[in-house]
Amino acid sequence: KPRYMVAALASLACRAARRPLTSLACHSARRSVSTSAAPIYDVAVVGGGAAGLSICALLRKKAPDLRIGLIEPSGTHYYQPAWTLVGGRAFDAAQTRADMASLIPEQVEWIQKEALEFVPEKNELRLREEEGKSSALRYKRLVVAPGLELDWGAIEGLEPTLGQNGVTSNYDFSSCQYTAELVEQLSATAGGRRPRAIFTQPPMPIKCAGAPQKALYLSAHAWESAGAAVDLTFCSAGPALFGVKEFVPTLQGYMDRYGATECYGHTLVAVDGQARRAKFQTADGQLVEKEFEMLHVVPPMRAPRCVRESPLADATGFVAVEHDTLRHVDFENVFAAGDCVSAPNAKTMAAARKQAPVVVHNLLQDLAPAAARPTEAVYDGYGACPLTVEKGKVVLAEFGWGGQLMPSFPGWLIKNTAPSRLAWAFKRHALPWFYWHIMLPGRSWCDPMSWPSIREKGER
Repeated sequence: KPRYMVAALASLACRAARRPLTSLACHSARRSVSTSAAPIYDVAVVGGGAAGLSICALLRKKAPDLRIGLIEPSGTHYYQPAWTLVGGRAFDAAQTRADMASLIPEQVEWIQKEALEFVPEKNELRLREEEGKSSALRYKRLVVAPGLELDWGAIEGLEPTLGQNGVTSNYDFSSCQYTAELVEQLSATAGGRRPRAIFTQPPMPIKCAGAPQKALYLSAHAWESAGAAVDLTFCSAGPALFGVKEFVPTLQGYMDRYGATECYGHTLVAVDGQARRAKFQTADGQLVEKEFEMLHVVPPMRAPRCVRESPLADATGFVAVEHDTLRHVDFENVFAAGDCVSAPNAKTMAAARKQAPVVVHNLLQDLAPAAARPTEAVYDGYGACPLTVEKGKVVLAEFGWGGQLMPSFPGWLIKNTAPSRLAWAFKRHALPWFYWHIMLPGRSWCDPMSWPSIREKGER
């Protein structure tokens, strides 16, 4: 049942803890640590994304004496769910990024290096060092959360032309502002041949499976508002508009309203930016070329190399976990969260928010003294995709295993299969604040909807 009212009251209490983004958890004493002596960590967390940072913060609050190491090479963290809004001129790109150091909890040791190899048989992982060398880091418990790898190179000709020649992507920080520029350019087109805009979606899995069409909807709404006539095409490698059938009628209504041509079973395989041509492979193996003035590309995605070529991966390359406990199926001291897991949930920030407390509970149960009735937390498959069907309205799609609807709000407030202005305000204003000030700092007491179900260990 919806639990928003309880969550809202708890979140109001959190406003007292609000601080500017630039000062979040700033710790002047933090430094990147050396791993030359192969230190042993109580918990090693690989990945400084939404899942990894949330888990570090929750661990610090619940078990402050643990030695925790965060392995993350990047010095910048991004709030990626807002990049669609940036492309629609509805959000400031600068507000989607923060210094990684400002987000890492105090006393969590930041190892600013790339994970190269997992050696779970030895409770060890290898890190990239200078001059092609590597070093070892040992752990008692491991959390794998490096996210997904965007495989731009899988599309011939894409990388050299991305961000120019009408080729853009809201999945890239440096390109999402170019999306907005292209939309404005096509809005100013008057007379003559109608400009052509193509929006692509690759084979699953990808992060935020609704984002490819979000870009289309916001662009189309801008053109509709400007009175611009643009030929719209949605080319998806998949067989249907959306994977949860309850949302399809509303989304189809918007596709029809904007006059979009839908091409399913079409996978983008090559781009010629200079010639403004895109090549697609159809489900029956044919190659089809389409001309464009604007091409919004979503690249195929996969688990990072260090995961997919490791003993931790399943046949698909993702971390093989028990879908409910997020514990590795073979290595009991290894857990995973976020986009890299093999569980068939939607790969979204909302899923990471629900997975983090599950991992932390189950990991700490392992480290705690033997209990008469040991428990384990259970992930329910929750994911969410706020579909920006027009500027000012969102379809707040929330669902779990098998597409089961899991609304957080009562239907009289937000009906999650219908467009809503309140859902837009939630997406545009509430969620970014929640992300920076509640989720990443691990203030789970403000977010009772993220609290997992608990059962006796071994119960199914």
